[in-house]
Amino acid sequence: MKISAAESVVMEALWRESPLTSEAIMSEVCAPQGWTEGTVKVLISRLVKKKAVGAKADGRRYQYSPLLSRRDYVQGESQGLLDRLFDGRLAPLVMHLSEGDKLSDQDIAELKALVERIGK
Repeated sequence: MKISAAESVVMEALWRESPLTSEAIMSEVCAPQGWTEGTVKVLISRLVKKKAVGAKADGRRYQYSPLLSRRDYVQGESQGLLDRLFDGRLAPLVMHLSEGDKLSDQDIAELKALVERIGK
């Protein structure tokens, strides 16, 4: 399932707290993004159509909840990045990030610990 960058902003709001009404989503994302209410309604509608978000009637309004977990979304996006840019391989990505001091000492320590844990 392909989620656009704008749709991911709505998803992040729902991953933080759900269910939410469209009004609650708008109050959280409109101002920081400079979006209108109409923009958010279109994004919610697209996410419902994609089945990334579920809508449950609550009187005259709807409560929206994510059907796609953040973990599954991040996994898909991460794999897509690896596939597109690094032939599906993680090592070239890490090598790319290590060039030009892009990895902090903490990043390096965490990577070493991860490799050690995986190697056992």
